[in-house]
Amino acid sequence: MAAASAEKVSRFRALHRRGAAFVFPNFWDAGSARILEGLGFPALASTSSGFALTKGRADYGVTRDEVMEHARAICAAVEIPVAADLENGFGPAPEDCAATIRLASAAGLCGGSIEDSTGDKQSPIHEKSAAVARVRAAVEAARAAPQGFLLTARAEAFLYGDADLKDVISRLEAFEDAGADVLFAPGLPSLDAVRAVCAAVSKPVNVLVYGALARHSVAEFADAGVARLSLGGGLANAAYGALAEIAAAIREGGTFDALASHRAGVRTFKNLIGD
Repeated sequence: MAAASAEKVSRFRALHRRGAAFVFPNFWDAGSARILEGLGFPALASTSSGFALTKGRADYGVTRDEVMEHARAICAAVEIPVAADLENGFGPAPEDCAATIRLASAAGLCGGSIEDSTGDKQSPIHEKSAAVARVRAAVEAARAAPQGFLLTARAEAFLYGDADLKDVISRLEAFEDAGADVLFAPGLPSLDAVRAVCAAVSKPVNVLVYGALARHSVAEFADAGVARLSLGGGLANAAYGALAEIAAAIREGGTFDALASHRAGVRTFKNLIGD
């Protein structure tokens, strides 16, 4: 798969406008990507947890080579811009992050995210200076891509227990100063926290619609200043959850009513992927 065209990257970049939130749903395989494209979404993102599920593994259980193979397959399957969850850059050093961005761009992706997580349960978040150096290296690699590449910098503290919002905002501000195109703090606890993040930075903000935030509308997020709304593993979890629920009903109840009730949905998605 060749690198994305400059026009496609430019189209992806243009979607990111503060206060004009667009939904950026997360696929887990080519079929789900085709369905989401068919529904009219303007761009798509991968989900590390959803992709790991397709391999029968837990989140963070895939290799960089597997992620790039996945990216190439999805970019070949759809016409719209695709970005990827590139986890923590697949290594601790700034050059690891830079190398991951170069590979992602060559795979056909229009953008990708780098986390400040370490993968170490005892010390899950990089020190701020190290995190900023990693983002800066990723930004330099993104800027060097001839067709362009949109770099999202992620502050992960809210996913690892009780985080301090001021500290998370301070990191996002530092990531903005390092040149990140989009800023993202998954796990924000409330719409007030979302507003605080959007007010503190000038770059577009991505929000993960998760937990308590899922009760708010796209319009409410837009009013808060959000540019982009991602769903993480939510759609993959819903799909796999439905599979488990239906299969359990068959196994435990000895009837197929639950399977039959989903036939309308099957017709819908087959139409969307052109079958």
